[in-house]
Amino acid sequence: MIFIGILASIAAIGALCWLLFTLAVFALPVFAGATAGAWAYQTGAGWIGGIVVGIVAAALTFGIGQFLLAFVRPLWLRLAIAIAFVAPAALAGYHATHGIVQHTMPSDTWQIVFSVIGAIAVGVTAFVRVTAMAAPGPSGRGLARA
Repeated sequence: MIFIGILASIAAIGALCWLLFTLAVFALPVFAGATAGAWAYQTGAGWIGGIVVGIVAAALTFGIGQFLLAFVRPLWLRLAIAIAFVAPAALAGYHATHGIVQHTMPSDTWQIVFSVIGAIAVGVTAFVRVTAMAAPGPSGRGLARA
């Protein structure tokens, strides 16, 4: 029976890591939505108003980010937009990895080392996903021949 518990724990950690890597791109919109929803609730909008404001703010943050990545021309500005999405994802990766390694190793130094490695891995994955979602700019070659 203990063996089944160990296997279930490993499967749960694997599923949570997969979820972290998959949803890391949405860390900035979730943060913006949670902040806007909390603000709306604190100003008297109630639970439903706070939830609606949070969802709208998250959707707008994601939509505006995708719009800017698709239509902004300078590479340095596109990189700045991508970093705005990657930084909260890397921070979430650090804290998620730190939460896991706290239970597996007693040394604080090694906990931080592995947490930084996890943050880098999640940050790189989020960067690849954010840049893959951005539409490439028009090349103009196909339009001249059509």
